[in-house]
Amino acid sequence: MSEAKFRLMHTMLRVKDLEKSIDFYTRLLGMKLLRRNEFPDGKFTLAFVGYGPEQDNAVIELTYNWDKPEGYQLGTAYGHIALGVRDIYGICKELEANGANVPRKPGPMMHGTTNIAFVEDPDGYKIELIDLDTMVWG
Repeated sequence: MSEAKFRLMHTMLRVKDLEKSIDFYTRLLGMKLLRRNEFPDGKFTLAFVGYGPEQDNAVIELTYNWDKPEGYQLGTAYGHIALGVRDIYGICKELEANGANVPRKPGPMMHGTTNIAFVEDPDGYKIELIDLDTMVWG
């Protein structure tokens, strides 16, 4: 089988507080900080987080623009990032106990049987948690 022409590399999110965002994605969601690059001439910092090396996995690029401390408008076109989990109820309980906002509590999705939940990162970006034990593939 030949290598695909394209590969998903990363999703970029602009963040207001880089340290708070890194903490959320690493401590609460279990990702690793893969690299962090400062660009003084451009006045921005990039931090890449994920579950495995960038060479083999899609990751999230957290972009902090030094001259934009007030934050960003999320807009209506952005949807969410999805993460597969086991024990969605326990995970959501743990996330809330650690201060995360879970605006959509775990339960069956509308018009389906897969259990889902939504958590928000420090900037309000939505992350869908999908219960792999109830996921219907295909």
